[in-house]
Amino acid sequence: MALADRIEQITRDFVAVKSVNGSPHGEKDAADFLERTLRTIPYFAAHPECVIRQELRGDKLGRANIFAYLTGTLRPSPRTIIWHGHMDTVGTEDYGALEPYAADPDALCEAMLRLDLPAEMRAELTSGDWLVGRGACDMKSGGAVFIALLEYLSTRRETFAGNILLSLNPVEENEHTGMIQGLEVLQRLAEAHGWQYSFAINNDYTCPLYADDPHRYIYTGAVGKLLPCVYVQGRETHVGQCFEGFDASVAVAEIVRAINYNTRFCDNYGGEYTLPPSVLKMQDLKTHYNVQTAKEAYCYFNFFVHAKPTATILREFCDVVSQALALVAARIRHESELYAELMGQEAAPALPQPEVLTYAELVARVAKHTGETVAAVEAAALAQARELQAVGTDKRACALAVVRMLVQKLGVQAPLAVVFFAAPYCPYNTLRQEVPEEAALYNKLTAMVQAFAAETGEQYEVKQFFPSLSDSSYLKINDDAASVAVLQDNMPAMAELYPLPLATMQTLNIPALNFGVYGKDAHKWSERVYKPYSFHTLPQLILRAVQTFLT
Repeated sequence: MALADRIEQITRDFVAVKSVNGSPHGEKDAADFLERTLRTIPYFAAHPECVIRQELRGDKLGRANIFAYLTGTLRPSPRTIIWHGHMDTVGTEDYGALEPYAADPDALCEAMLRLDLPAEMRAELTSGDWLVGRGACDMKSGGAVFIALLEYLSTRRETFAGNILLSLNPVEENEHTGMIQGLEVLQRLAEAHGWQYSFAINNDYTCPLYADDPHRYIYTGAVGKLLPCVYVQGRETHVGQCFEGFDASVAVAEIVRAINYNTRFCDNYGGEYTLPPSVLKMQDLKTHYNVQTAKEAYCYFNFFVHAKPTATILREFCDVVSQALALVAARIRHESELYAELMGQEAAPALPQPEVLTYAELVARVAKHTGETVAAVEAAALAQARELQAVGTDKRACALAVVRMLVQKLGVQAPLAVVFFAAPYCPYNTLRQEVPEEAALYNKLTAMVQAFAAETGEQYEVKQFFPSLSDSSYLKINDDAASVAVLQDNMPAMAELYPLPLATMQTLNIPALNFGVYGKDAHKWSERVYKPYSFHTLPQLILRAVQTFLT
């Protein structure tokens, strides 16, 4: 069977395995499928030790990482390239009436063509060049490319030196637990075999970045992500005396208005900018209906990072929160005075200016107020987080509960806000020109891509940061010790809620590249992968990388 046909076959079979992140059996079924597929390859059937299944610790869904490796026989070499990707997908609810077909590319395509589609999409689907289905683009086709290439190279081991390690992981779409725990296997294999990891190639999807974009993209790093959260304690009041309170929900709304889409927060490194923050949750914390204004509310944001120190991000974030709260307080005062004029009465007394604390400042303030040590306060926070997580509480909700507990201990009734971080934290990384060995890898990679482009006619552009979140973040960390310390100090119960093997990540220090299948509309019901590039051209590019770096 031709290589491209084999890739398509594996992709179709893989898409048929519904592996929605967090579903009862989906990701376990995906791991079973991947392990079974690898073990049917003759080489791995003869060398079963070269396929490894790592069950995730403490995972109630039975999820597992799947690894497989080949060693070239051209000559002995410790150099090792990692191929990695994820096996989980986002949900299928967005397919609506088409949801029954989400895992069946042919039936889904037929059903889609019965809809009133945009002309461009209809032309693509009728061309036969695009494959639809949940995960077809993000990123089951990428995993299929790697598996088919391992199968191909398993009969051609004499053509390369060194090692190729495949790592396919669950839980990428939210917590990245698969890759994080998988670092243990990477480290163990390196120690057992004397491997030296040259770099990793992720095959996560790439897509056009603007209308009629002719480029294919290669990325030399991964964007970072923080999840800054804001808890607001207001002052509740009856709606009949609305100017006597400070509505926490109004304050959070103003914070969201001030931060969401704010390009002031776009981080720049080497001329590439992140997207601005996006709000992911905002709510008041009332548990039932009444005619009292909200005493508490909170929100959190997706915050991309390319290079900015965490301390700078936290300070700038707090500044905007402080300005937003001041604006709300001023508006309440102004409208109170206008209303008083209308009614011919005295305006309600002005409230004190709301204070903004970081989580670290809150911990220190509680310790001083209660007479406890900072370590004791943090131990209580850890205990509460552990208790909540044990019953399945969302990690973000656990962190919020810790903050609320500490604010109650502080005993302050005046309006205030607490800024803190919650899981997940994705480190940023890229090949840096100021690091000689990284600059050398960048130059060798770009020369290879340019030569390949000249041969194939593809228009490639090499960029620094893969713009979507990925497991590649955990292979290499560019944050300095000061930034990591600020994060640890301001993420409630991080040791419980998001323990990261930071020392292992820093020791491995594996450059994280992304080649990627090419498609459109990831995370949408119209998700589709472009077969001519993804199944024909991309595999040849990856083989060229093996030829360039492992001979």
